Amino acid sequence: MPRKRHPRGTAPPRKKHKGIYQPPEQVVGGADPDSIWNHMQRFTRWMEEKNYSPHTIGASQRTIRAFAAWCAERGLIRPQEITKPILERWQRHLFLHRKPDGEPLTIRSQIAHTQPLRAFFKWLTRANHILYNPASELDLPRIGRRLPQHIMTQAEAERVLAIPNLQTPVGIRDRAILEVLYSTGIRRAELINLNVYDLDAQRGVLIVRQGKGNKDRVIPIGARALAWIDKYVEDVRPDLASGADDGTLFLTTHGGAFNAGWLAEIVRQTVVDSGINKRGSCHMFRHTMATLMLENGADIRFIQAMLGHADLSSTEIYTQVSIKALKAVHTATHPAKPITKADNYPLSDDEDEEAVRGMDAHQMAALDSLTIALAAEREHEVCMERAEADIAADAEREKDAAALLAVLDGEADEEG
Repeated sequence: MPRKRHPRGTAPPRKKHKGIYQPPEQVVGGADPDSIWNHMQRFTRWMEEKNYSPHTIGASQRTIRAFAAWCAERGLIRPQEITKPILERWQRHLFLHRKPDGEPLTIRSQIAHTQPLRAFFKWLTRANHILYNPASELDLPRIGRRLPQHIMTQAEAERVLAIPNLQTPVGIRDRAILEVLYSTGIRRAELINLNVYDLDAQRGVLIVRQGKGNKDRVIPIGARALAWIDKYVEDVRPDLASGADDGTLFLTTHGGAFNAGWLAEIVRQTVVDSGINKRGSCHMFRHTMATLMLENGADIRFIQAMLGHADLSSTEIYTQVSIKALKAVHTATHPAKPITKADNYPLSDDEDEEAVRGMDAHQMAALDSLTIALAAEREHEVCMERAEADIAADAEREKDAAALLAVLDGEADEEG
């Protein structure tokens, strides 16, 4: 069934939260000052004092509220009544739960409904509300590192950018939003929080304030994106701003900041209208930016700084997606040469070799590095094979020596 479309620039209806439980109509254990619910309120205040992000606080509240409702159905009101087996039953409940469409919760969703409970019970223990932490040894489901599912090519990205109707104010705004996502790869929430004063057009940089982990960073932004932002700010934003202007860069037709769902729907629908046959929204531009920069020779540490990753391992997934250098090595070295045009194949040997010769200096450097790494890996494998062969030979010699000693001992016994 096709999804209902909404007029571009208008807000879709708000949806209920996708969690496994909706907020209960009445507070579970609200009359008991030592109930899970009331401890959740104290835990929330503690998180606010420690400057946790509103997103983290909200996610923790939803999870603990759902857990409190589940416990109340089993007659469990206070955190002192919760044991590790109870928490394991909660995990099994998440595993067996089915959404309205009949699909199970993903592993990531199951973890998201468990991790806040570990933090909650850890806080309860440290604050001396309970004697021991029942979640201290709780195992979380194993999760694999997935590659980005949909990544646009440069041509596909340009097709998406060309979709907004530039004859309308909303179309100019949407084009500016897409250009910022494509140029910088910032997260959806980071784009929503952008202020008009976070742009430095002279230096060509963008300041991301209070990004993931409450960290600020300064990243470059392309001249084309800056040009579209300038057009939006000069021609469109003054008409959208209404009442007290707090400086939010991208405004809705109602004059306020975007909410996450609304912005995602606008970008998602633009991707659908482009006809590129790929599904995605704001985060697909983030994946695309990182992959295309890597393929064009950018150092992975610079991409890490652009994306705001604290750990390089989070950025390394793009080295598995960007396979241009590996493809060049495979083409140049694999003995199975491409089929020629005489066999109805689009590439000849000369054309394929020309593709390799057409690489720039950065790509050739990446090719050389990969070739050296493969040679070193092969040399290591040969050394390991030789070592294993030597060990096997030594074992065989020891076995022969042991057999010879046994024979000699037998002869000595007979002579004795």
